[in-house]
Amino acid sequence: MSESRESRPRRFLVCEPRHFAVQYAINPWMNPDRPVDVDLAREQWQELIRTYRAHGHTVDAVEPVPGLPDMVFAANAACVVGGRVFGSLFHAPERRPESLHYDTWFKAAGYTVYRPEAVSEGEGDLVWTGRYVLAGTGFRTTREAHREAQEFLGHPVIGLTLVDPYFYHLDTALFVLDDANVCYYPEAFSPGSREVLRRLFPDAVEATREDAMSWGLNSVSDGRHVFIAPQAEALSERLADHGYVPVPVDLSEFHKAGGGIKCCTQEIR
Repeated sequence: MSESRESRPRRFLVCEPRHFAVQYAINPWMNPDRPVDVDLAREQWQELIRTYRAHGHTVDAVEPVPGLPDMVFAANAACVVGGRVFGSLFHAPERRPESLHYDTWFKAAGYTVYRPEAVSEGEGDLVWTGRYVLAGTGFRTTREAHREAQEFLGHPVIGLTLVDPYFYHLDTALFVLDDANVCYYPEAFSPGSREVLRRLFPDAVEATREDAMSWGLNSVSDGRHVFIAPQAEALSERLADHGYVPVPVDLSEFHKAGGGIKCCTQEIR
């Protein structure tokens, strides 16, 4: 059945975890007393980059900055649609300096960057579907940022309310499979938001809490291949049944900071 799915070459922006650490706690996954194996994190991250390139995708990199341990989570830095870069204003003061370094990279690459006035955490909460932007709120990105994103990007923005602190970003509870469909964990959303998702995506692949806690929803799809945490075995099987090709990549060391494959991957459109 996988033959019916078509992959499309993507361009990704990443940041090497040279300074990765858990030095503070800003989500339920983080514990500064739990040691991080930086060498293992770098090996896992390098394997992700090799895997992307082996599947025909282009990967660019931002230079990591000392003192910014979460800069590896490139997805949170911006949402890029049609060459327009909607930047970030992080909720946590510890992460706010990251925005400047990503903005600098985008500007040097020739992009116009919009800096939001309201708290907004890039693709962590702003997910492009190919037709509109799904926008998470409840823990980080604010509804006012949704309005700013719509004005700047010029595409409809559909707000979704997150209700489970373990899934504090939209990209921990939902990912886009292709231009027509998504995969998501319904109970991460408010009742009204679940109804919106059911109406928009009646054929969506629905995930369980176990799938979500295994970081299966912090995945990246190119339309055919789904780069997914190997811990999410049941979800991988379900995706395969729907014609997608799971590509397991272990980023378990980053789970200690509340991040995974998608968190480490900014898509440039």
